[in-house]
Amino acid sequence: MRKPAGKESGTDFPGISADNKDVMKFPFVCILVCAAFVCFAQTREVTIPPPPRPEPVENPSPLPRVFRQLRLGMSLDELKEALAADGLFAFRGDRDVSFLPVKEENLVETAGLAFIRRAFFQLRDGAVFIMAFSLDPDMVDHYSVFTTLREKYGDPGSLNPAEAVWQNGETRVSIERPLTVKYIDMATFSRIIDESAAEESSQVFLRQRFLDEF
Repeated sequence: MRKPAGKESGTDFPGISADNKDVMKFPFVCILVCAAFVCFAQTREVTIPPPPRPEPVENPSPLPRVFRQLRLGMSLDELKEALAADGLFAFRGDRDVSFLPVKEENLVETAGLAFIRRAFFQLRDGAVFIMAFSLDPDMVDHYSVFTTLREKYGDPGSLNPAEAVWQNGETRVSIERPLTVKYIDMATFSRIIDESAAEESSQVFLRQRFLDEF
């Protein structure tokens, strides 16, 4: 006796012949495999290896106090002569020189050409103790400058998102964001800090003495 369609023995899909049974089961098998893969991916910890640490610099050079013909400790006349002779700066002579009477300091600010946008020089007691060079980010990038200094002078002693600093007892060299390279004479800078602290203490003392008069 002929069996009715869709009633074949072992068929789970009413109205579907036995020949199509395997075809209908294939999508369900795919779904089960995909679900198992997703569960495995969610439970497995993905470990991302840290970036390799750069090799330490062997025998780093002493920190520089000179950039081209410009150096910490030079006099104002020497600075003006060096800037006028250097084609990397658009120095205009005394028009770029300011005198700060309160602190008895000179400030020289001049435009730069090519890689340098502007340069700043601060003098105390007639000698340069700060040189700062604002670089053009369209011509040189922060990473290149940092890598160059690291290859020459080793790892910076201080590194944060704002600046990288190399320092010893005589000199401080830093790269400040967005892109300024600065040289500082530490002897003069420390003396200024001490004078500022002493002046602040004196002001506090005079203020308290004034208040005691009431």
